[in-house]
Amino acid sequence: MATIENTQTMQEKLVKPMSGGVMLLVCILGWAVSIACLVWGCCIVETQTVAGIVLICLFLALLLLFCILAGGLKIIHPNEARVFTLFGKYYGTIKEAGWYYVHPFAASFAPGRVTTVQTGTNGSTTGKTTTVTSPAISLKQQTLDNKKQKVNDVDGNPIIIGAVVIWRVVDPTQAVFSVENYREFLNIQTDSTIRNVARLYPYDSLEEDADGDGVKEKTLRGSSQEIAQVMQQQLQSRVEKAGLEIEEVRITHLAYAEEIAAAMLQRQQAAAIVAARQKIVDGAVGMVKMALDKLGEEEIVVLDEERKAAMVSNLLVVLCGNKDAQPIVNSGSIY
Repeated sequence: MATIENTQTMQEKLVKPMSGGVMLLVCILGWAVSIACLVWGCCIVETQTVAGIVLICLFLALLLLFCILAGGLKIIHPNEARVFTLFGKYYGTIKEAGWYYVHPFAASFAPGRVTTVQTGTNGSTTGKTTTVTSPAISLKQQTLDNKKQKVNDVDGNPIIIGAVVIWRVVDPTQAVFSVENYREFLNIQTDSTIRNVARLYPYDSLEEDADGDGVKEKTLRGSSQEIAQVMQQQLQSRVEKAGLEIEEVRITHLAYAEEIAAAMLQRQQAAAIVAARQKIVDGAVGMVKMALDKLGEEEIVVLDEERKAAMVSNLLVVLCGNKDAQPIVNSGSIY
C-alpha cells in the first residue's frame, strides 16, 4: 500500500543531461581508437602474439563499450517530453527540445492505444485493438471526441448527448506513473462526467419562471455554455492526479432520444402555441382598453355598459382570431 501512495505522489524531477553532440564526438573518438587497436594488433600479432591478442581484445571491448554509450543519445522534439526510468526507479523527465545524452540504460515510454480495423473475406469488418507504446509524451493540445451517448435528464427523459474535450498533458511524470493508460483514463472519466452532469439538469424548461423569482432554470439546451463549464470543472478534478489539464469542454450534440422525440416535439409545439396566444391576448386587451379610453376621452360616442361589452367582444374576436374577420354592417338597433 505504501508503494502505491508513493507512486501517486511522485514529484516530477527535471534532469539537465549532457549535450548529445559532445557525447557523439566522444563515441567517434572511441571507435577510432578501437579501430587503431585492431589494426595495430593485426600488424604485430605475428611477431608479438600476446600484445596483438591484447590489442584485438581491447578493440572488441572499446567497440562494445562505445556502442553501449551511444544508446544514451536521445532526441526530444518540440512540445514533447520523455520520462526515464533506470533499473526500475524513476530517473527523471526531459521537457526541453534538443539532442541529449542520458544514462545508456535509462528507458522511456508513453502508454498509448490505437485501434486498427481489418476487413474480412466476406466484406465484414472486424475491430482489432492493439496497445502500442511510444518513447515520448506529446505536450500539445489534443481533442477527445466523446461519442453520442444516451442518458436521462433530471426529469427522466432519455436524451442523446455528445461532447468534445480539449486537453493536454502538463505533468508527464504523473501521466506515466499515476494511471495505467492516461488516454483510456481520460476517456472513461469523460463518459462518467458527462453522464453525471446531464442527469442534474432538464433538457428544456417549458415554463419561463416556475418559481416567480425572476431566475430562469438552467437547462441543457438553454444553458449549454454554463453546463459545459461545470463539466470542465468536474472533469478537471477527476483527471488532475493523472497530470492532465482540461482546457475546454464543448457540447456538440443534444437531442431527445428517438422514442420520445415525436411526443416532446408536440409538447414543445403546444407550449409555443400557448405562449403565442398569451402574447396575442395581452396585446388585444391593451388595444381594446386604448380604444375605449380614446372614445371616452374625445366623446366620439357614448356607450353604456352593455354596448361596451358588445364592442369588447367584437374587438377581441377580430384581434384574437386566426382568420380574417368578416364585417357585418348593422343598420338598425342592437336591441
